[in-house]
Amino acid sequence: MKNFDGLKNNWMFLGALFLFLAVAIGAFGAHGLTKLLDDKALDTFKTGVTYQFYHGLALLFIGLCHVVGEQGGTSSPYLKRAGVSFTVGIILFSFNCYFYALTKIKFLAMVVPFGGMSFLLGWAFLIKCFTKKRV
Repeated sequence: MKNFDGLKNNWMFLGALFLFLAVAIGAFGAHGLTKLLDDKALDTFKTGVTYQFYHGLALLFIGLCHVVGEQGGTSSPYLKRAGVSFTVGIILFSFNCYFYALTKIKFLAMVVPFGGMSFLLGWAFLIKCFTKKRV
């Protein structure tokens, strides 16, 4: 097996980091914010955690796909695009959900849909990885 480094390791690192943060932020929200935020703000906060968790798992999956693809000589450039899209999505969607729930700054709520679009773009790139014909 090749040395386990490079791009695949970066996606796995980011995935694990975002998962770690999702658990920590989720625990903070569940135990530290329930008396400080109203129900709507708590729901927004929880939505950010949920989407961060799902897309952290997706980043781990992308790292594993790089490992398998490189071993078989079929790693797709769309994997990197999906990884970038998921990372941008977590930052724009999840992080802005947290900040908006805590601060109620309207600008932050206006950025969230761009994060959602980034998530969708990432899933489209991932679909493309698995539908592209191999020669």
